[in-house]
Amino acid sequence: MSVLSTVWGTFFPTNMPLSFHRRGISFRRILVVVTFSFVLCILYYSHSRRTQSATGFVPEEDVVIWPTEPPEIWAERAAQVKNAFLDAYHGYERYAFPHDELAPLSNASTNSFNRWGVTAVDSLDTMLLMGLKDEYERALPLIMNSNFSLPVNTAVPFFETVIRYLGGLLSAYALSNDSRLLTKADELGTKLSPAFNTESGFPVFGINTYEGVESGPPIGVLAEIASWQLEYSYLGKVTGKKEHVERAITITDLLNNANLTLSGGMYPTKWDLATGMPRDLHLSVGAAADSGHEYTLKQYLLTAQTDKENLEMYIRMTTHVINNLIFISPQRQLVYVTDMSTYKLEDTRVSHHFEHLSCFFPGLLALGVKMLPLDDLESLGIDVEELTRDLLPRDRRGYETLSEFSLADVHLWAAEAIAQTCYMTYADQPTGLGPEAVVMRAGGMFRTTLWMDAVRAWDRHGRQGSPPGVGDKLPWSEPPGLVSTRERDRATISRDYGVRNIAYYLRPEAVESFYMLWRVTGDVRWRYRGWHVFQAIEREAKTPSGYTCVDRVHMKVPVQLDLMPSYFLAETLKYLYLLFLDEDILPLDRWVFNTEAHPLPVFTWTPEELTTYGFAEEHLPSAML
Repeated sequence: MSVLSTVWGTFFPTNMPLSFHRRGISFRRILVVVTFSFVLCILYYSHSRRTQSATGFVPEEDVVIWPTEPPEIWAERAAQVKNAFLDAYHGYERYAFPHDELAPLSNASTNSFNRWGVTAVDSLDTMLLMGLKDEYERALPLIMNSNFSLPVNTAVPFFETVIRYLGGLLSAYALSNDSRLLTKADELGTKLSPAFNTESGFPVFGINTYEGVESGPPIGVLAEIASWQLEYSYLGKVTGKKEHVERAITITDLLNNANLTLSGGMYPTKWDLATGMPRDLHLSVGAAADSGHEYTLKQYLLTAQTDKENLEMYIRMTTHVINNLIFISPQRQLVYVTDMSTYKLEDTRVSHHFEHLSCFFPGLLALGVKMLPLDDLESLGIDVEELTRDLLPRDRRGYETLSEFSLADVHLWAAEAIAQTCYMTYADQPTGLGPEAVVMRAGGMFRTTLWMDAVRAWDRHGRQGSPPGVGDKLPWSEPPGLVSTRERDRATISRDYGVRNIAYYLRPEAVESFYMLWRVTGDVRWRYRGWHVFQAIEREAKTPSGYTCVDRVHMKVPVQLDLMPSYFLAETLKYLYLLFLDEDILPLDRWVFNTEAHPLPVFTWTPEELTTYGFAEEHLPSAML
């Protein structure tokens, strides 16, 4: 007997006299029936939403019309970004040059990155791309006169120095062909080389460039020990110096030879600098790990697709992330990538934190879709059986799952869905600026689902509508009339996440992915999303002297901080400028951006270089053997 029949029989027994039909029904009974019916409706709706969320086919209800505007409009928007760069850089020149970064509220300077004028060096290639010759010429004497040394007992951070200074010099050289910049890049790369004097060959955190002595803890994080191959490979190519190239080969071998069985073939976050082995099972594409994964694909592309080991690592990493680290939220179908830690084989914990830093990942996936034959990896010499040989059975099953689909489709769906969530974290805030980190609602009635489970369910149900999380969504807004904090807390549940770090640090990762997706798909919505972000930056972050980081982005009245990071000029404004340009001045098949958005030209090793540098067969695709 059903629950409904039982309740009905309790209050309206079947043996009741026929006169029941002629007598009035008591108010109490009516109230019970109405209440019970209401509860049933709520339970059914809640179950239906959870079922639809789990199957991944909640109907797309939000319709967003993206207008078509003439090229002149976008050219004007690119010009506005160029003017923003000039405002920011001129403020730096006026109040902070030759120091590292501008404090745009106090009109002071900070020296967090070696005191070598990081904003000037980081901005060189942006100036060249924007045609700002005067600013470029004014910056050169600072660079030419630097000896890249600090006082005794002072160390510089290896990772930040490579991506900002060395990457900036090499990119400016590639765009200008100014040999003076190459000379300084070679000088800096050589001065940083003692960082590799560890037992394994992984670079240490810091290096005293005055005395040539390395310093730092014995444990390194992935982003810092594995995000310099692009810079040193290109430096070796253009200088002809074997030692630079050998360092890039060494890091590839170290990572490729590591035991990654328990991490699903994906690089963990922490590494022992003595043994060259992983020290934890924390998996993430966010802080402390991001660019280490990014450089697998980009090293392959920079060397004209002749670095097979890095390609294999990219496929392993993306497969594990797609199967295990991408989730979809229960109500708004927001797709996000998070991190997990394994403490024992059966004790894996997912944080459901979603960082702004992770918003680079959709752009990386989109780049891979454009540049790789993902549905014909065999043509690149990739053998899936060999690729998965050392993996646990549960991780091999992930490859079987993806084999049910076009791999290129899955990568592009994931890219579009995650990038849309990145945008929603901006559009949902009253300021229009994205917070540094959010935590997605998970647990209790908020049952998040692995995204690939939702994709498979969507496929089984006939692929109705867009793939899970891919269709356009409207920004969340707080319902009107709320007064108490409790009311607001309850209302924000429908947003599917809570803001964990309420600051926007002028970061580039979201607009980087918008740029990549625009160039890969030609879909104008990515340009509009970038335009909305730029408008919010103009409205909330601009100061009389430049632009500043913003706190309390989730409030209607935010608070400006007092720092303009160099990457705002090197990355954020550069990607926005390129996004609004119709002309593709840096084609993705000819240029590769380092993790600080410094473009380096694709190059090919000559047969003589392959012999000189001792490339092993495992580094090369079958076509070169």
